[in-house]
Amino acid sequence: MAHPRAGTPATADDLIDVAAVERAYYDIAPDPADPDQRVAFGTSGHRGSSLAGAFNEAHVLAMTQAIVEYRERAGIEGPVFIGFDTHALSIPAWRSALEVLVGNGVTVFTAEEDQFTPTPAISRAILRFNAENAGVRADGIVVTPSHNPPADGGFKYNPPSGGPADTDITATIAARANELLENRLRDVQRIPFDRARSSELVIDYPFLGEYVTALGEVVNLDAIRAADVHIGADPLGGASVAYWGEIKDFYGLGSMTVVNPNTDPAFGFMTLDTDGKIRMDCSSPDAMASLIAAREQYDIATGNDADADRHGIVTSDAGLMNPNHYLAVAIDYLFTHREDWGPEAAVGKTLVSSSLIDRVVAGMGRRLVEVPVGFKYFVDGLLDGSVAFGGEESAGASFLTFDHSPWSTDKDGIIMNLLASEILAVTGKIPSERYAELADQYGRSAYARIDAPADRRQKARLAALSADQVSASQLAGEPITAILTEAPGNGAAIGGLKVTTDNAWFAARPSGTEDVYKIYAESFHGPEHLAQVQAQAQELVDSVLG
Repeated sequence: MAHPRAGTPATADDLIDVAAVERAYYDIAPDPADPDQRVAFGTSGHRGSSLAGAFNEAHVLAMTQAIVEYRERAGIEGPVFIGFDTHALSIPAWRSALEVLVGNGVTVFTAEEDQFTPTPAISRAILRFNAENAGVRADGIVVTPSHNPPADGGFKYNPPSGGPADTDITATIAARANELLENRLRDVQRIPFDRARSSELVIDYPFLGEYVTALGEVVNLDAIRAADVHIGADPLGGASVAYWGEIKDFYGLGSMTVVNPNTDPAFGFMTLDTDGKIRMDCSSPDAMASLIAAREQYDIATGNDADADRHGIVTSDAGLMNPNHYLAVAIDYLFTHREDWGPEAAVGKTLVSSSLIDRVVAGMGRRLVEVPVGFKYFVDGLLDGSVAFGGEESAGASFLTFDHSPWSTDKDGIIMNLLASEILAVTGKIPSERYAELADQYGRSAYARIDAPADRRQKARLAALSADQVSASQLAGEPITAILTEAPGNGAAIGGLKVTTDNAWFAARPSGTEDVYKIYAESFHGPEHLAQVQAQAQELVDSVLG
């Protein structure tokens, strides 16, 4: 149930005490005996609040030292590209990481003038360096909790592939970081920040200029300029603020408006999310309420989360597009407007994304690669070109350049937002209009996610579920066609369960950060049938969990 103030402007009572959050980062020493205060990498790195002892200086020092040691064992001798977003804890954590990296003699590339840096700009910088420096591999650290509330911090490692680290790497880093916490950081090598920042090992890197000037390789900005598309780009106070202004100026997009070009670590300009919290989630209609209300002012309006790895598309007729709907439109457009993408180039989707995507891909005669939740599963395919587009239901995606080269192997909300304007400029249709045509052709579905309580033991049981533990033969009146605990695209464990029929499916998986499990479900028979699918899914999962 939505909070009664969801979608309304934040008030003073909703804002964090930024100074208190920053003090807690330094003053609270986490207890490694408490599972909630240990380092734990979810699908997008380690996240938590300094006030709860879940994201503090000790965590960052330990994680950075663990990354340095991992790099040494893996033979990674190039620089570390590092960047941070606009959350209150991001700058303190960046400073701590710099102290350890330089203290260990590691060369670091950080943004000129210590600017905020979007995740995709870091991914692209890693890929470019590695392409231009044969035999030397660079990697990166992204200091961001993405769309999480203002009191949270986040820390993510991207290996030389440029995208999110896989589970084996993050498990190794987390285990060593927790050892360092238990040993009171005895093996952490660091030097004071002022010495570190002025060290010859720290090199200023033009993330903004390099990223913006190359955008024409991946998006048709000439078409956008020629069509004079009126764009309203809202960074939601995140790291893409300066990037949108530079894109406007560099490409002569005179009809672009950078909506709310300000930053505030309390994010006091936001409207409250569905649960009543401030959250920079550009896929949430409540968090995007102010932009939705202004949608008549623009041909296309867009939003990004704090590190710009997610996208949100707002149109005059549909408001905020469902991320699944936009993914289907983007895939349909790209694979019919990128001539150098060969016939073998595949479409990547997570198994909790809409089956409309499956139908669109099949209609184009393309290969579908369905993987577990986590963008890390698209990295290798984007890197070698076998996957030309990878997208998640949570509004994260990236795709190849016009000439079939890698652009970013991490999610890129900036290019996904610009693509919406390219679609309008080239086809004369806004993405929501094209979605309506695809739905007429392939069917309309009802899609939703619900959460249900589950403790740590139950979540572990769900993650280890096997298909033979499910005895049901029907789902909401239709024969079950598949019971999956491994993703069909790569054979990787789902960490849960997916059950499908010809016209519906559900997937259940444990949350990595909360004591709940998530049920994703979809039906092409409408909302009432979807409710039946959800009810049977929850009953089935609860019976397995005991």
